[in-house]
Amino acid sequence: MSCAAVWVPSPCSPSPARGCTRRRQRRGSASSSSTFRACAGGDASGDGGGDGRPPRMVLHDSLDGAGVSTEHARAARDGFAKQVGRLTRLDAETSIAISRGADLARAALFVAAEDDSLVSHSSVPLPVEAFISRLDDLSTGFLADGYLPPAGAPPQVFLDHLDRYLYVHKGFRRKNGSSDGRAIYLHSVLTCRLGSALMLSLIYSEILKMLRLYGLLEFSVEIFFPHDLNSLPRGYDKHKSKLGDEPHIMTSKSLLVEILKTLKNTFWPFQSNQAGSLFLNSVSANQHGPGNVGDNQATPHGNISTIEMAAAKAAQHRLMRGVWTNVRFGDMRRALAVPNQRFVTFIFMTACERLILLNHDPRELRDYAALLYHCGYYEDCLQYLASYQTAVAGQHRNNPLEIMEDEAVNTLKARVSLILAEDGWSSRRSPATSYWTKNSEPW
Repeated sequence: MSCAAVWVPSPCSPSPARGCTRRRQRRGSASSSSTFRACAGGDASGDGGGDGRPPRMVLHDSLDGAGVSTEHARAARDGFAKQVGRLTRLDAETSIAISRGADLARAALFVAAEDDSLVSHSSVPLPVEAFISRLDDLSTGFLADGYLPPAGAPPQVFLDHLDRYLYVHKGFRRKNGSSDGRAIYLHSVLTCRLGSALMLSLIYSEILKMLRLYGLLEFSVEIFFPHDLNSLPRGYDKHKSKLGDEPHIMTSKSLLVEILKTLKNTFWPFQSNQAGSLFLNSVSANQHGPGNVGDNQATPHGNISTIEMAAAKAAQHRLMRGVWTNVRFGDMRRALAVPNQRFVTFIFMTACERLILLNHDPRELRDYAALLYHCGYYEDCLQYLASYQTAVAGQHRNNPLEIMEDEAVNTLKARVSLILAEDGWSSRRSPATSYWTKNSEPW
């Protein structure tokens, strides 16, 4: 199965670092002149367009058309895509404790760099190399601060010293829940020393890899990734692994996927119900979103209270007068606006596009299509829906939720086809400004 790889113009490449770090010398530069977005563990072909070309990703082009600079965002996306391109099928399924190919820390920092550039509109890119150096310093501090055990110490003693160094001496703590997106951005975790289990696992693995490069790790190590709400990632002797440990082993690809899925789930603009399907929420918002609400506010997939709808309409009115507001209930103009001193949800769009690059799950094509629909990119939406249906052709559905989702895909596809069939629709509107105009449908 192929994913929607993308060929887009790249106006710039990441700026050279001010001085090379040790890791940069070992792993190579993140700069890349290549603009082809290869997919992890898959081929780079696509099947979205009628002329054989894959569907495009629209966020950066749309923001450029709206007058928002994407120079640093494109450079960061290019750096992330280059790291993803290094993930062969074998490397993608390798444990993060011994990962090969992609530099996971650098990939995670490029995720943060892209989102930071879109949120902050800063003229200065996030200093990826500076945070790589901070990771290096964290690893060498294990030696400098006297936590390296005597030569010949048992593996468990070595790992106990490492745990005390990271979680006690350096004070890294785990942040539960996903309400604070900063806990899944590596640069923020390195600064605040408070992060998700995903970020703590990544930091732990980076220290292990550095110690291995120094020749100080003389035994095989695995990292136990906790699935509860409180435990910390910890290393253990791989020779003492048990059969039940496999679900707690995080691979290179699964780590990147989980980071991006957490961002997507956290900032998805359609959060009006708890049905467990982001896609159904977005499709439901077609009929029950702000400005298009029927008499019955209850839907098969959730409920929106009268108070919530009043708040959504008030927020929409403020936005129409040029006042930034909050992100709720499927209004894509507010979902892509900058709320006061909080966060923006350019992030869910970037998370969706990067998940497609990872070639993880064809449902990402479908979810991205739903976002394109609400943004007014109907032709691109139709291509992504077609790519999704091609990818899942022949699969038998037994789960009631999956059946509902497939029915919603057919409904959305028919709706988009009707919109495109209206005479002159594609020529009357400029997709580059679809995010910012008042209505996303011709009626």
